[in-house]
Amino acid sequence: MGEREQRRMMPEVIEAAERDEPPGEPEHGLVPVRDPEDVGDPPSVAHSSAVMAVGTVFSRFTGFLRTVVIGAALGTALLGDAYQAAEMIPYTVYELLLGGLLASVFVPFLVKRRIRDADGGAAAEQRLAGLALLALAVLTVVAVLAADRLISLYAGGYEGRQREVAVLLTRLLLLQIFFIGVSGLSGTLLNVRRRFGPPMWAPIANNLITMAAGLLFLWVAGSGRTPQTVTDAQLTLLGLGSASGTMVQSVLLAWTLRSAGFRWRLRLGLRGSGFGEALRTAVWMLLYIVVAQAGVLVTANVATRAGGRAAEEAGHAVAGSGLAAYQFALVVFQLPYAIIAVSVITALLPRMSAHVAGGRRDLLRDDFSRGLRLACALLVPLSLGMLVFAVPGSVALFAYGSMTPDGARRIGAVLTVLAVMVVPFTLHQLLMRVFYALGDTRTPGLIAVPAGIAQAATAFALLRFVPARQVVVLLPVAYGLFYVVGAVCSSLVLRRRLGGMDGRRIARTLVRLHLAAVPAVAFGAAVVWGFGHMHGDRLPSVLAVLVGGLGGGALYLGTARLMNVAELGYFTSLARARLRRA
Repeated sequence: MGEREQRRMMPEVIEAAERDEPPGEPEHGLVPVRDPEDVGDPPSVAHSSAVMAVGTVFSRFTGFLRTVVIGAALGTALLGDAYQAAEMIPYTVYELLLGGLLASVFVPFLVKRRIRDADGGAAAEQRLAGLALLALAVLTVVAVLAADRLISLYAGGYEGRQREVAVLLTRLLLLQIFFIGVSGLSGTLLNVRRRFGPPMWAPIANNLITMAAGLLFLWVAGSGRTPQTVTDAQLTLLGLGSASGTMVQSVLLAWTLRSAGFRWRLRLGLRGSGFGEALRTAVWMLLYIVVAQAGVLVTANVATRAGGRAAEEAGHAVAGSGLAAYQFALVVFQLPYAIIAVSVITALLPRMSAHVAGGRRDLLRDDFSRGLRLACALLVPLSLGMLVFAVPGSVALFAYGSMTPDGARRIGAVLTVLAVMVVPFTLHQLLMRVFYALGDTRTPGLIAVPAGIAQAATAFALLRFVPARQVVVLLPVAYGLFYVVGAVCSSLVLRRRLGGMDGRRIARTLVRLHLAAVPAVAFGAAVVWGFGHMHGDRLPSVLAVLVGGLGGGALYLGTARLMNVAELGYFTSLARARLRRA
């Protein structure tokens, strides 16, 4: 296979993983600042993560701008809620039936095939591509035909014109399933090749096209549209614009995969392919995915019903009481994780899988500890900053067009609760990758059951006992419980299986990171309080975020340096090396 000989990406990491040896120093030659206990740790995970994070920053930044544009076009009242329900469904259906399996089951499987098979895993990859494309085509057609029923399932509280709007948008956006799948498949095959950059950059095209569609909708329809005043033609413009962005993204990734050496031949036969091993693993993974997506289903129904109930009680649409406010806050919440933790996890999974294939579980444990500590060096201050700046930041970023300052504050209120969940969410995701590297999807599937029950029970309790307008603000508690329960159970199991999880060093690092952030948090809170006394909405919010964010960030870096936080030292050393090379 051409790509196997070329090895154009991260050669020292790939060769070391295949030999079960640690890779050499980073290509820039700089020895990172480390914890004394970490002497000899390979820095390639942090180096690869930093490279990927650059692409992810741009991708997530444009994705965030896309969210702002959609918010300005549709707001957070009934029309915005309908769009968010429609946009959620294709991604949920894809993850439920295929997407989760690509990342969790087939990356370790393909890594093993590339190491063990005489053809470098080419036949296995071609069979996976053929079966996945066929499944995606069938799934897309069935989903489009079932759009009405899917809206009943995910947004059963919608009635009248709001339901008609949601069904139309869902039918248009479900066309994305095939292209989402092509992007996911291409990204999986690129990750196996250690080509981590393209999947981080390709979504930028999608985001820009969707932004253009949102701005065109705002220009054609104007702000303040409601389900009763928006036309089907205007909705079609917005829906097809979003779908075309996903199509362009998939084409870019497929082209990049071809340039990386992948050549596809139609192979559908499974005899001798080794897929039986992956499919046996997938059965338990499906349990995890079903439970997780059941949580999405419960959240969507609770949020949509709460929004409808709040509108009934008030006698008019109430901004920020339904699904739209929750989804907008969720996008912001996932930014730190997506930029930092996803980069670490994406770099770690093939490495950890290779360690397991070589029987080196000690290196697997070390990679987990190192990856979590490196991610938290940046995630801890960002989560605390999110906690402080959630409300003024949401007003500064969202209060445009159809989005009122009141609706933006509601997004900030939801985000304040979500901010507490950043580290537990990241810990849970990384623990899941350890199980996947071990080839164990049974344990995550079983652990997901009590975690999902805790989430669903809490969400339904909120709908039953909390005033309708406040339900969406507290929904992150239910969301976070899934990851807290899952992380606790996973840690207990892996601790026995791996002979420890390096828990003391991880806990010590987390304590030091939070202590280093205390002066920054205090400064940021004081700035928000001070600018909160100014007249107006947007200008005081912008100033509070700029002054408090920059000052707080500088304080955190200075305090962490004084405390000699080794994990943060690596990133600052890497940044200085990059600046010297620029």
